[in-house]
Amino acid sequence: MNPQAFVAPTERRAWKTLQTLAAQPQPHLRELLASGDALRSAALQFEAAGLTLDATRQAVTLPVWQALLALAEESGVHAQAEAMWRGDPINATERRAVLHVALRGSHRDDNPWQPAITAAVRAELQRFLDAAERLRSGRWPNDTETTPVRDVVNIGIGGSDLGPRMAVQALGPDHRGSVRVHFVSNPDAWALYEILRDLNPHETAFIVQSKTFTTQETLTLAESARRWLADGGIAMSAQGPHWMAVTANPERAQHWGVPPAQIFRFWDWVGGRYSLWSAIGLPLAIAIGADAFRQLLAGGHAMDEHFRHAPPAHNLPLALALLGIWNRNFLGCPTLLQSVYSARLAEWARFVQQMDMESNGKSVHIDGRPVTVDTGPIVWGGLGIDGQHAYFQLLHQGTHRVPVEFIGVRDMGAPLPLAAEHQRVVHTNLLAQAQALAEGRDADATAAALRAEGLNEEDVERLTPHRTYRGNVPSSIVWLPRLDPFHLGALIAAYEHKVFCQAAIWGVHAYDQWGVELGKTLVRRLQA
Repeated sequence: MNPQAFVAPTERRAWKTLQTLAAQPQPHLRELLASGDALRSAALQFEAAGLTLDATRQAVTLPVWQALLALAEESGVHAQAEAMWRGDPINATERRAVLHVALRGSHRDDNPWQPAITAAVRAELQRFLDAAERLRSGRWPNDTETTPVRDVVNIGIGGSDLGPRMAVQALGPDHRGSVRVHFVSNPDAWALYEILRDLNPHETAFIVQSKTFTTQETLTLAESARRWLADGGIAMSAQGPHWMAVTANPERAQHWGVPPAQIFRFWDWVGGRYSLWSAIGLPLAIAIGADAFRQLLAGGHAMDEHFRHAPPAHNLPLALALLGIWNRNFLGCPTLLQSVYSARLAEWARFVQQMDMESNGKSVHIDGRPVTVDTGPIVWGGLGIDGQHAYFQLLHQGTHRVPVEFIGVRDMGAPLPLAAEHQRVVHTNLLAQAQALAEGRDADATAAALRAEGLNEEDVERLTPHRTYRGNVPSSIVWLPRLDPFHLGALIAAYEHKVFCQAAIWGVHAYDQWGVELGKTLVRRLQA
């Protein structure tokens, strides 16, 4: 979007329409759900790349939904997406393209970005996947060149940790090989010690992940690991086979001591929080293998194609974004809960938290003026059933209205004799929580339920206020058919595009993070 042509969100016709609608009395979700409105139900269900989105429990009427679609049109979301696909420098403050979509589209020759980018992505993808396969098959060199690598430790922070860590936990159990993958991000010495204390230096390799290869936390850990190798009997001069690096600054990695053939590159047009698809995904490729990694890319690309070509009214990532805009800006909900009903997706909330909050946590419009609307929400969450015994009480009866995005897996596929019963319990809990949050229970229904329990009228009157639930909490459910590389790739890409659409509507730059950089600058100043 051209800053000179920028129109603040509040000045757009559709935004004003939404303000008018939000100011009017809105039906309670129990009324919307009980109405049996087939048109509304059909309008709020979406499918893409094998994923489904059920948004029927969002506090959205058909007029609101139509106004949200008009807002997307008036905000030029599609035109801004096309600018990203072409490789225009939409990261304007750093004058960079934003082309993580190229990382999962390199199998095609008809891409809108420059052919040289496709060629570079293909070449580097093949390099790091070959390295992953050599490690998995025991053909990676080490100090003795006879003992295979048994453990790989990924050293990185932020996007160099959260994405690979989340995906390895989600997909690793289905693709176990002979190499175990570990992650360390925090420079607290105990974090590294807890991993290294049970490893054999001669059978351990490290991946140092840093875009600039200047990240203090990462290099502190790497130096400590280098000393651990030396103390384990591997001279500094013999440590080359134990080190790999992923960086946009290969010269610094080589100067630090990583052999050039073991340095894998990604580019300045790849943001760290969008980099799982690049060589940053090397630990994932080691954990699941090259074929499975390519399936992850295929799932991401399938969602890209849907987002780019599906009509707005049927566009799953756009729907996630628009519903979030309604909740954030018109219903006044400052937070968003990611509630995951699959133990293997335990790291999902932290991954999305960075993607969303680092992208859209902005207070300046693209033209440099202070924002005129609330931008990115506070994203938090975790495993849903665990949350039901922790913070769901606040969701049901607290004073905050917290929208929820539930993530479920239809076929959980666990290799246990009673797996079907486990799955039934998990799915029932997910659906029950979504329904309870939406419908709640008014005083009359509560009193009737207490009488059905056999309580006398005095106790009914006393307990009714305490056991009444206001409901009307908006939520969506995203279903994966299975937790496999393709569908996880599609899920990640859907959320990337959701964040993009919201930034386009709010008129903020989603791909810089100067707040993060300020903290790094102050650390260097204090050390000096």
